Amino acid sequence: MSIYQINLRKLIRIFFAPESLRVSILRTDIRNEIAQAEGVESGGGDFYVPFWRDAKDHTTGSIDLRDATDSRIQLNERRSNLYPRLRDGFLLWWNERRRWTNEPFEQIQSPKGLLSFNELNATVKIENFLSLQGTDNDLHYVYPYFSPNPELSLEAAKLTLWAISAANLNIPDESVRVLDVIRGNSFSIEGVGFDGSEASDFTHRYRTAINQWESLWTDYE
Repeated sequence: MSIYQINLRKLIRIFFAPESLRVSILRTDIRNEIAQAEGVESGGGDFYVPFWRDAKDHTTGSIDLRDATDSRIQLNERRSNLYPRLRDGFLLWWNERRRWTNEPFEQIQSPKGLLSFNELNATVKIENFLSLQGTDNDLHYVYPYFSPNPELSLEAAKLTLWAISAANLNIPDESVRVLDVIRGNSFSIEGVGFDGSEASDFTHRYRTAINQWESLWTDYE
């Protein structure tokens, strides 16, 4: 997925990655775009999608995430490092939630949307929430951050939540969380405290990432 049309979680990782990691991510993105333009299939799909599907099903009791993770690893050994860490972090967060409520949850329609930056000719894609409704009709929309490195800092969480809020997904701000899955750490809009600088900060970081991507692109011409 090009830097100009990118998933929010990947863009946040680029924003806050150490320089060497950021360059590696951008170079991989460039090589994938070149391969796609040449009609070469990258293969493999999104590494995290099967895990997140299982985590969603765990919240409604239809599967046990421990068993599901073991099965996923048996199917693909590439998952043997990160999937257990994702599982343990998710269960740390989820079981803490279950300590203060025993109500059953049902999955509901997940929001999705785009956040456009016309001045950058770029669009951020926001989707794949864990979306739940409790028995009291309380709503929960959890946006996942999967990456082991870098950790989702308070500042990174704030920009993630700002983007979700700015995308006008028609969901209440108080129901939204961003979850650093591996660490089992969630953030709310109220908790991070918007101060009005988020739009300019996000745009500046995005412009910087695009400029670096374009500079690296010249190595492949």
